[in-house]
Amino acid sequence: MTAAAAPIDLRAPAGTTRWLTPVALLLALGTIVGLRWWATYAGVDPLVVGAAFGVALGFVALARAQRPARPAARSVGIGIAVGVGLALITVAASAFAGLGAGTLLGRPAAPFVPWAVITIVVATAEEALLRGRLFCAVRRLGGVVPALLITTLAFALMHVPLYGWHVVPLDLAVGVVLGGLRLATGGIAAPAVAHAVADLATWWL
Repeated sequence: MTAAAAPIDLRAPAGTTRWLTPVALLLALGTIVGLRWWATYAGVDPLVVGAAFGVALGFVALARAQRPARPAARSVGIGIAVGVGLALITVAASAFAGLGAGTLLGRPAAPFVPWAVITIVVATAEEALLRGRLFCAVRRLGGVVPALLITTLAFALMHVPLYGWHVVPLDLAVGVVLGGLRLATGGIAAPAVAHAVADLATWWL
């Protein structure tokens, strides 16, 4: 067979499509955050918006993902301890900025029980997507450092539409801590619990 008659191999070289997964996940995250921002400023009930946000993130995180392992009690305990620490950091950051307690993120204007349930769902879904699926996809592509950097940056930027740019330094620090928990414990249970505890604490801050 001559070179001119040889069949053309249309298959992509091995590894060239590995970047598609993290890019697709980031685009999905950006779309969901944008829709949440639009719904919030359109006056949709905050609890409905929060619930839809958490479900959408969870759907993206769990699509084609492996079944998560059952969290160990040790990871849950570490998560609770770190979550309390993050809540105290939020108070300290508010005081350092000359703001009242809770001013940095704002106290939720909703009944506690439904707000708490939705807060736990959203925090868990965010961690399943960021420190779970996205972290693994980026780590397979470029290693641990890019995975930590990208998920931390995404975590900080996704909160800007609702809370403003003034929360970015705090969220970057929190993102590093949650990413560190992901690395230290090998799963998302500890960061998910820490995230949920810290968010729930805003009710009293």
